Amino acid sequence: MRAKQYMQKNYKIIANKFKMEKDLYKALKFFNKAYQCKGGSDDVELLLDMGLIYDELEDYKSAKEKYKEAILVASGDPRGYYSLGTVYDNQKEYGKAIAYYSKAISIDPDYDKAYFFLANAYDEVGEKEKAIENYGKAIEVNPDYFWAYINLGSLYEEGNQNELALETISKGLEIDPENYKALFNMGVVLKKLGRVEEAITYYYQSIDANPYYPYSYLNLAVIYKETKNIDQAVKIISTGIHYNKDVSVLYYNRGCFYAHFNQVEAALRDIIRATELSPSLTPYMLEDKELEPIRNLEAYQMMFEGK
Repeated sequence: MRAKQYMQKNYKIIANKFKMEKDLYKALKFFNKAYQCKGGSDDVELLLDMGLIYDELEDYKSAKEKYKEAILVASGDPRGYYSLGTVYDNQKEYGKAIAYYSKAISIDPDYDKAYFFLANAYDEVGEKEKAIENYGKAIEVNPDYFWAYINLGSLYEEGNQNELALETISKGLEIDPENYKALFNMGVVLKKLGRVEEAITYYYQSIDANPYYPYSYLNLAVIYKETKNIDQAVKIISTGIHYNKDVSVLYYNRGCFYAHFNQVEAALRDIIRATELSPSLTPYMLEDKELEPIRNLEAYQMMFEGK
């Protein structure tokens, strides 16, 4: 008996080593060996580990099986229900995800991650007030839950509760002052509040924190365009393209800026590139009044006439 327990423990140690190294298939191989040992099918920690790996490998059927086994072994452990909820979440079956997150919370009312993902699932199905309520509960349970503040702030901003959004995102930034997404969101809210210079500062900080996030460049460039500083708008969006070479919206907007300058050849090149990357932009482009300067170009007519 002791020898078998020793082997199971060894298999789990080896599996966790491969898991740490992100070699998920080898980790799963040794977790399965541990599962085959006596008592393996009753080991909740092992079942949860196996379910998580199956989930990461997008083998959702096997993940569900392991999490359901974990629930059968320990029905009073909220982690099985929470984990099963995450699988349904990944499959966009939000109704089932909501049911399992709620069950986990009914067992453990202090389960901050369950509140967080329950809020996200409610957001996905358009139940914004329930999403707001559950992000708030996640924060109540865990006052340092950074992403709960950021997501809650985004929901307030979507609902034009901009002062609340500002307050909530600010609290998030107290926890992580260099997070690019939070800095970006602050730029969005401050712009909506008419505090344009502060918004510009936050967009620059967001770019410094992550130069590969295209929307910081886009929003910043739009501000410069609105303040008639087209030169700076072009400069910012060109830097954005340097770091994000396959983002259609950056090419499209730079094309509009070039059209404003009557740099029609450069504008057309960018519009062609934008519509190659995202063909769904073409109908919008054909109606966009900002692009009138390029419509008489022969190359434009060859590319887009009749579309």
